[in-house]
Amino acid sequence: MECNDIVPNLEFYKNLCAHISDAVYLIEPDSSKILWVNPAGYKDLLMDEDDVLHQSVLSLQKDVIGPQQWSSIAQVIHETKRFTFIGNHKRKNGTIFPVEVITSVIQYQGKELFLSIARDITNRQLQEADLIGREKNIWTAINASSDGVWDWNIIDNSVYFSPSLKRMLGYGPDEMETKVETWKNNIHPHDLSRVMQALEEHIQGTRERYESVYRLKNRNGHYLWVHDIGCITERLKNGEVLNLTGIVRDITDYKTHELRLMEMAAYDELTHLRNRRECIRIFDKQLEFAARSKHQLSVLLFDLDFFKTVNDRYGHLAGDQVLKDIAQILSQHVRKSDYLFRWGGEEFMLICPSTSREEVCILAEKLRNVIEKHITHYQNITISITASFGLASYPENAQSREELTLSADSALYTAKSKGRNCVVYAKTQPGQVTL
Repeated sequence: MECNDIVPNLEFYKNLCAHISDAVYLIEPDSSKILWVNPAGYKDLLMDEDDVLHQSVLSLQKDVIGPQQWSSIAQVIHETKRFTFIGNHKRKNGTIFPVEVITSVIQYQGKELFLSIARDITNRQLQEADLIGREKNIWTAINASSDGVWDWNIIDNSVYFSPSLKRMLGYGPDEMETKVETWKNNIHPHDLSRVMQALEEHIQGTRERYESVYRLKNRNGHYLWVHDIGCITERLKNGEVLNLTGIVRDITDYKTHELRLMEMAAYDELTHLRNRRECIRIFDKQLEFAARSKHQLSVLLFDLDFFKTVNDRYGHLAGDQVLKDIAQILSQHVRKSDYLFRWGGEEFMLICPSTSREEVCILAEKLRNVIEKHITHYQNITISITASFGLASYPENAQSREELTLSADSALYTAKSKGRNCVVYAKTQPGQVTL
């Protein structure tokens, strides 16, 4: 379809737009094909007019990825009749420049077309940076980065989502409602309780900071893996938490690669224990058997206290030796019916089929004592370490693997808060965080 086939008498409008400094585009809604562009438009892109008319929004707009996202944006434009988008245009030489695009719907001969006016905002951003001072410069740099920023006011439940976070998820600057449910409702259902628990524990003071890796749904309905980290940034005079601020990083590529590597092996290379992926597989299998046979199942989640200090003081090779030693002595003292795993970092998990609360408490205390008495010899130094234990049982504390793990994890953090080197059994099932 050619532009003149749709709008045969454009000479007056062409002459008018030739004197406009902003880029003007006429776009076919369904295909995103560019039907017409004014001189400012193709000059901004370092192209000839014919070059641009062979392009589409998908090839020029760096932040609109794929027909599905364009279709979603086009639907919003149809509904609102006016849509503002902050993105980046790509020149012929490959360089990128920021633009503010305002798109309206026009009617011609019974057809709906999109009229987009794109303004190069490079100078605006530079001028704003000059005016607002060092603190604002830092904030602007963060917003311009690929990482997303959020700021949550707990009192009125409002949330600021940075432009970079909106771009990460495929939204325009005016689309995401500034409330916590906008974020919460897009967390993968299997990750939600874990994320909410980590957030609540930071608010309650049992975690130094909020940090979680989880899946977050974008505009297309696909899930991105993100690393979300934040902390309390403001309190009221009475100590009540007012604000939390954090940064979200898209780690989808990293996580996909990590998951692919995890699928290649069932055992941890350093400790030779079963790895986390294998733990999940066996955990589900044993829990299914416990439910079917009406047997109990207990879980121990424990990690080494102040392990970072070992790495900092003696080096990571010394830390690796401690992990290998602990894995070896644990393997010698667990029962043949138990399953020992390296859960991650300095964390370990033990799954104990047909084991009651009383039995698992005795076992955990035995393992705690074994770790406390062990001495690792590395080169000319000796290293001692302790461990904190969180315990939970099926069906007493929870019914699913996720809930059992949450129960044990909460008990572990309680053990940490009690001074470490102790065993804590989960008393209640983890509650839901109310936001």
